[in-house]
Amino acid sequence: MSDPLRQPRGLFNLFDDCWILDGARTPMVDYCGAFGSLSPTDLGIHAARAALQRAAVAPEAVGAVLAGNMAPGDSFQYMLPRHIGLYAGVPIDVPALMVQRICGTGFELFRQAGLHLRDGVDVALLAGTESMTRNPIAAFEHRTGFKLGAPVKFEDFMWEALKDPAAGVDMIGTAENLARRYGITRAEVDAYAARSFERALAAQASGFLAGEIEPVTPTTFEREGYAPRALRLPPKVERVDTDTHPRPSPLEALARLRPVHPGGVQTAGNSSALVDAAAAAVVAGGAFTRDWQTRTGRAPLARVAAAAVVGVPPEIMGIGPAPAIRLLLQRAGLTLDAIDRFEINEAQGAQVLAVARELGLDEAHLNVHGGAIALGHPLAATGVRLTLTCARALRACGGRYGVASACIGGGQGIALLLENPDAPTAA
Repeated sequence: MSDPLRQPRGLFNLFDDCWILDGARTPMVDYCGAFGSLSPTDLGIHAARAALQRAAVAPEAVGAVLAGNMAPGDSFQYMLPRHIGLYAGVPIDVPALMVQRICGTGFELFRQAGLHLRDGVDVALLAGTESMTRNPIAAFEHRTGFKLGAPVKFEDFMWEALKDPAAGVDMIGTAENLARRYGITRAEVDAYAARSFERALAAQASGFLAGEIEPVTPTTFEREGYAPRALRLPPKVERVDTDTHPRPSPLEALARLRPVHPGGVQTAGNSSALVDAAAAAVVAGGAFTRDWQTRTGRAPLARVAAAAVVGVPPEIMGIGPAPAIRLLLQRAGLTLDAIDRFEINEAQGAQVLAVARELGLDEAHLNVHGGAIALGHPLAATGVRLTLTCARALRACGGRYGVASACIGGGQGIALLLENPDAPTAA
């Protein structure tokens, strides 16, 4: 049997004409914060509208709506993709699709967009949205009633979903498995987390992060002939325009935190933060993109050159980006040293360090503006955010190729290859 880490199989897609015209995201707001009462549908509508506006693409041009959401934030999740499209102004006859690949959902949206464009769609509107706050308290066993004296069983949907019953381990436990496998110490994990916070704070101070954020204010979304939707913030909150989790987090403060598992390396301070957010992008095919460039005088934000998805053992699910990136680059004919920027989701500190060690990554090129430890991991929105950040980071450094990637609960990894169209040697 082949080694799934060093000889990955999985899925691979090569794309010639898949262009990210532009995108936008909401601020990422801490769990139970200013976005706590908002439906993920409304967060997604806000991001989708902003992406279309920034891309200077009329909603009427959209030929497919692709949306991702993991946990239901209300009873109407089934209609989330359709409602995002409708209230973003997309024509009524344009279909909408819900995409779900857990933490890889946002990346899968771009992969699906490439496939849709290949099938003849000119423009796809993508939106990943997640309310961690509104993850439900669920009862799955009482549809037939409550028997006298039997236990009444309600579960915290988010907490229980962090456990993998196949492997008998929770997501933090999978990172602990990687820490043991790769000899990663608590001090190294805390040092990585401190650097993530430092880089995120620097990216805030420089205005880099503000460049991808569309501020949220109280808004009514209207569509003629249909009920209006309202995006309402808490009393006395008139505007949210900044990610709320980045904060000074010196090494000595992180070192004082108690590990989640006794004797382990993972703590609340060196794991991804719980936040609510949405992110969206407009992706177009070559013919539309060329006309768009003539009309706007702009270059696309990036080209999605390829995508790869792999499976890994569930008990070390966090290593998933390593074989996904290996497959991506092998099939695309590139080597690691051709990649100028890596954005790899920081599900846990030990997890991303294990990926870096497995691949031999130069951490100077990894998550240079901070990652999910500092900014947060709103599940279905994360991949869209990371892809936009990677594309913008490529432009900022003048590099040609970037890779955005994430591990996926249950044992998968996903990665996208991005190309900067303004790089001197770009195709």
